[in-house]
Amino acid sequence: MSAFIQRMADEAGAYQVILPDVAATERLGVLLASWFGAGDVLTLSGDLGAGKTELARAIIRAVAGSDDIEVPSPTFPIVITYDFTRGRVVHADLYRIVEDEELDEIGWDEIGDDALLLVEWADRAGERLSESRVDVLLALAPDLGPHARICVLTGHGALAERLNRLHLAESLVESAGFGPSERQFVQGDASTRSYTRLVLPSRTAILMNAPARPDGPPIREGKSYSRLVHLAEDVKPFVAMDRALLAQRFSAPQIYAADIDAGLLVLEDLGQEGVVRGDPPAPIRERYEAAMGVLAALHNRSLPQILHVAPRVERPLPAYDVAAFLIEVDLMLDWYLPSRGITVDGVMREEFHLFWRGALNPALAEAPTWVLRDYHSPNLMWLPGREGLRRVGLIDFQDAVLGPAAYDVVSLAQDARVDVPEALELQLVGQYVKARREVDPAFDVRGFARSYALLGAQRATKILGIFSRLDRRDGKPQYLRHIPRVRRYLARCLGHQELGSLRAWYEAALPAKDLNS
Repeated sequence: MSAFIQRMADEAGAYQVILPDVAATERLGVLLASWFGAGDVLTLSGDLGAGKTELARAIIRAVAGSDDIEVPSPTFPIVITYDFTRGRVVHADLYRIVEDEELDEIGWDEIGDDALLLVEWADRAGERLSESRVDVLLALAPDLGPHARICVLTGHGALAERLNRLHLAESLVESAGFGPSERQFVQGDASTRSYTRLVLPSRTAILMNAPARPDGPPIREGKSYSRLVHLAEDVKPFVAMDRALLAQRFSAPQIYAADIDAGLLVLEDLGQEGVVRGDPPAPIRERYEAAMGVLAALHNRSLPQILHVAPRVERPLPAYDVAAFLIEVDLMLDWYLPSRGITVDGVMREEFHLFWRGALNPALAEAPTWVLRDYHSPNLMWLPGREGLRRVGLIDFQDAVLGPAAYDVVSLAQDARVDVPEALELQLVGQYVKARREVDPAFDVRGFARSYALLGAQRATKILGIFSRLDRRDGKPQYLRHIPRVRRYLARCLGHQELGSLRAWYEAALPAKDLNS
């Protein structure tokens, strides 16, 4: 059981935290900021002087990532809003609210939309308080010290489960020897996973919080999107591929502690040094070359198709099949083309599938290998203290499948988030081909070149849809800045001489500048 957060035996869904000093209060604030965010409600209650504003200040500064942020009491303005890179925080103090109509005057029902809402004197909101919330009750504890407090956390509605996960995570962190660590937010990807760096004076680790993802509605063949494209729905695929990569002596993170059922892992920290530098970021040639070397070495090996999560718990790698490729390119039809004002009808979709099916057949007939699937700069770390290919750290591979080798090669050489000059791309691909031919003189260079162009077009098509969806559905417009680059990659790939029919479809469907930008 965690020494910091303890389950209360006499109250369902309630946890007690002993805060012996101000530093412990700040630590709790950092912890709450790492587990609760946009759309969540935390109510802060307790007598005057119990530390409500102090805890709110710690939470807000943790979200801001700075201890220098001024956080005044909202007693008189009633509401103070903060906009940070990680999201919006609304800090409200309802002490001066007397009549229900006053809540309308401050726009109470919409005040916490898309924000972390911290509310002092929340009882003044009455029945208009969210049913899904965490109540934070603070009380002075003079017997424990002049600045000591006791905090009781009680989850309600959907946040009760989140609070329970927090307790499980703290227990796991404690068991891994990182209980007293400082917590630092780590910017994650576009998924529902979250990451926290655990910092001790002499070592660090990463807490991965990957709750099981509920299966979505069926969209084709009675299967959800995630089932069709073989996305990981829990943490087991990550664990299986992590152990498989380590067995092949690549630099995947060691697993220090795991609660697999809960989707919680304490992992080796591979650091913060990546394979790009500058603003805007640009590839570091030596590091991209090493990353391409990892792929060549991997693809030159005979690799198992059944991996192991734990003793007697197997993970057969799914095939990257035609159904998965097609549902991915459909993202262009469903999101990107509508964003360009283009209406997609049934005939257009049917022709699109027909061309893609025909184009994919040769690539799918190749001998499959491990496809890590998101093999690009955000998921590659640089480990200068190691040697050879082990200098490349791998951190995101839970969606790995069996498929064509060219997919990961083009993911790196046509990095969706970084401009890879065409000369560097050609050098990297040439390096890969040379390494493959040194081991297998019969390596089909022409077939690989076609697969590279085809899968580059498929990946660019998918990414255009994903980035458009992140903007239009998920309110994340920051991904739109990558779209011109991805369009250039798409045009480059469709220029391959054996993809003429596919290019003709794109030329007919897309605005001319999309393939000439």
